[in-house]
Amino acid sequence: MNDPFLSVIIPARDAAETLGDCLRGLRCQTLGSDRYEAIVVDDGSSDDTFRIGEAGADRLIHQPASGPAAARNAGARAARGELLVFTDSDCTPAPDFLERLSAAFQNPEIVAAKGAYRTEQRGLVPRFVQQEYQHKYDRTARKPRIDFIDTCAAAYRRSVFLENGGFDVSYPTASVEDQEFSFRLAGKGYHMAFIPAAIVFHCHDRSMAEYIRRKFGIGYWKAFLLRRHPDRLLADSHTPPAQRLQLVLTPLALLLMALGPLCAWAGWGHISFRHEGLPDCARRPGACLLPCVVWCCLSARFGGAPTASLRERGGSPHAVRRD
Repeated sequence: MNDPFLSVIIPARDAAETLGDCLRGLRCQTLGSDRYEAIVVDDGSSDDTFRIGEAGADRLIHQPASGPAAARNAGARAARGELLVFTDSDCTPAPDFLERLSAAFQNPEIVAAKGAYRTEQRGLVPRFVQQEYQHKYDRTARKPRIDFIDTCAAAYRRSVFLENGGFDVSYPTASVEDQEFSFRLAGKGYHMAFIPAAIVFHCHDRSMAEYIRRKFGIGYWKAFLLRRHPDRLLADSHTPPAQRLQLVLTPLALLLMALGPLCAWAGWGHISFRHEGLPDCARRPGACLLPCVVWCCLSARFGGAPTASLRERGGSPHAVRRD
């Protein structure tokens, strides 16, 4: 099989702070520079994204702000490559990213493949986020076929991508448009694979506020996604069963949090104990329930073995991002 030509597509809006690192990472690949092109799609930026893309990419496309799904589709239509590779403007590809990801397509049955996030941030929240991703990667790596490809590190055969209409542009922001396309392909029986050694470095959420905002946005759009693909409500190759349990327990936890002050005011659940040394919360079982629910959720989700360090897993230190 001849080595395919790759088109690397990067949608970018107001990405001047990170796009340069992304493009420099693409220029330092172990894959020969004659084997790929870099396409930046400027999605209505108001900063220096256009200038940085013009200087560092092989091709630059400008469009009014239409969202990342529309930007990726525009890049795919303009691409010359047999393989379409997608990454994000805030990701820095490891030096062997393209080589490892494209190697999966030596198998003619594979039509799409995904790589993995890494980070070298040392803050508590970014490390928590990486652990969450790694927990999912460890589960996904055991599966010969997957149904979930996220576009931070993704590749598709261009013919299959265009035949199936690309990403759904009704998702106006970065959310679950990549999941939706994955589920469409999986529903047609296409073979997709996970390549954990194809790594991009990412600057994860730096605070719990950022983490919660991102999770809320994903949850909001995923509700629409599951209306279109109800068969994925109970199972997909990316989401652990414990996280699905969280979807049920989270509303209960929020309800208990909202009712907590009312319960305390009404004295519900108050039980008198002979042991005077017990704290007040121990004499009010209702006040203890919420921490127990939260603890059970976290224990179920992150109860696996700790992951190895980035260097132990072969992560490249070339693109260090400090928080």
